[in-house]
Amino acid sequence: MRSTAMPLGRRKSNDVAEPMEADQALAGTYRDRLAEATEAEGALRAAQGTDASDTGPRAEVIAFDKALTAALLAAEAAERVAAGRKTYAAPGADAKTVRAAEIAYRKAKAKPAMRPWTAEVDRLRTAREAHRLSYRTVPAVAV
Repeated sequence: MRSTAMPLGRRKSNDVAEPMEADQALAGTYRDRLAEATEAEGALRAAQGTDASDTGPRAEVIAFDKALTAALLAAEAAERVAAGRKTYAAPGADAKTVRAAEIAYRKAKAKPAMRPWTAEVDRLRTAREAHRLSYRTVPAVAV
């Protein structure tokens, strides 16, 4: 006689597993990306001190912006991973599933375990926006 018992725990659908694994891989690079952003900031500050080129530290400004953006993306991925599997909705999922994932994400953000990642995402986003407001990272349009 075969047992028809259901497996314990929730099954992880492949549609949700792929984005979560991608986020886990990206979150694993967070420390490296943060170190790259720190190095890029050091290079920018050094270039500001010397001010040897005619155009200023343009290459360093752009490199720092890209490094901050990469660190921010990794921190956001780590935040999603820390929120858990229920916060992911499969691409093309129905509206009810997407809304349930959004609600689960908001509930997860209220937990103390999520606060360090949320604070880090906010810190990096603020630093990137302050940098973008301080320096022109996009070429000016001729008027």
